[in-house]
Amino acid sequence: MSRVCDLRYKEVINIKDGLRFGFIDDIEICTKEGKVKAMIIPIPGKMWGVFGSVEEFKIPWSEIKKIGDDIILVDVKTEDVKFDCD
Repeated sequence: MSRVCDLRYKEVINIKDGLRFGFIDDIEICTKEGKVKAMIIPIPGKMWGVFGSVEEFKIPWSEIKKIGDDIILVDVKTEDVKFDCD
């Protein structure tokens, strides 16, 4: 079993295309259901929204296929999980 704080140190990798999303920055929780809904991963190269628009990957928790010691494997279409936060 992992704690939420431990997830920040695991790299998220897409098994569909091998893309390395990066590391989890935040999670989305449904307070009514008490369930984790999604992992939020900032797009690399964007620093605090200072340089360019703020974009992130929002990967549904249901798309996690495996949580290992060092990585989290997901199965998503990259274009479906990329969001602009402006």
